[in-house]
Amino acid sequence: MRKLSGAGVFERVEPNHFAEQLRTDSLSVGTYSIPAGGVDDQAPHHEDEIYVVTAGRATIVTPSGTEQVGPGDVLFVPAEEEHRFTDITEDLALLVFFAPPYSGR
Repeated sequence: MRKLSGAGVFERVEPNHFAEQLRTDSLSVGTYSIPAGGVDDQAPHHEDEIYVVTAGRATIVTPSGTEQVGPGDVLFVPAEEEHRFTDITEDLALLVFFAPPYSGR
């Protein structure tokens, strides 16, 4: 068992910040922070991904649709799917789960 203290807490590092808190053979967990008004410049990943919004408000845009998101929302993005957070109106903090573990792309 491991406790991940501080996971999902917004960290102000410009322009965006990703910190990995856990890595195992089958998954990894990290926190992705984007400041209000920021630009999400991520590229699609090789891994399936689950986002849990812990703070802030934004819109996620994917080929299959657009959704407004806020604290408590959980999002699934399959591997290789284009996705981006836009219209970030409040500092956005996301717990991010990757399976398999994040490869760095």
